[in-house]
Amino acid sequence: MTRVARSDPGGRALEALYQRYAATALGLSARILGDRASAEEILQEAFFRVWERSGSFDAARGPFAAWLFTITRRLCIDRLRQRQTRPQIIDLGERDDQPLMDLLPDPGGDVAESAQANSLRDKVRQALGTLPRDQCEVLLLSYFGGYTRREIAARLGQPEGTVHTRARLGLKKLRAALEELGIEPDDWG
Repeated sequence: MTRVARSDPGGRALEALYQRYAATALGLSARILGDRASAEEILQEAFFRVWERSGSFDAARGPFAAWLFTITRRLCIDRLRQRQTRPQIIDLGERDDQPLMDLLPDPGGDVAESAQANSLRDKVRQALGTLPRDQCEVLLLSYFGGYTRREIAARLGQPEGTVHTRARLGLKKLRAALEELGIEPDDWG
């Protein structure tokens, strides 16, 4: 990321980032938008923003992947608002009947990367399963459903502050659960 920020003349640093993260970002945007063509447009826009704003990336605040996926998610939400539609409603129903892994983006990529991503997804699914239902529901609707906190509050009939608190506590517990499973924040990206 540092090379991208220093205007890598050959574009090799940005290309390497694209090769590593494009499939996962595409899976995330396709899951939120439900439309592969729009997801591909969002992917291109996300990497353009990475290139354009590379100087604002701060590794101390989190891994590159988290920054990229936040950009991607926000672009998807903007696209949904432009369409004046809402993302597909995620019916959590019985937790055992709704595999959480189905809500996670498909990593694509080569076999070795897919195996590693599958292992990570399994651990994320396992960690999500340890959360209280209300916190898990808010995180899934927010990060994988593309809903804003305001939209989640309206959908669940809860105050926005409650949704915010559930998200904050859920993320804190999710981080702790992932660390217990041997997944450190640097491994997330």
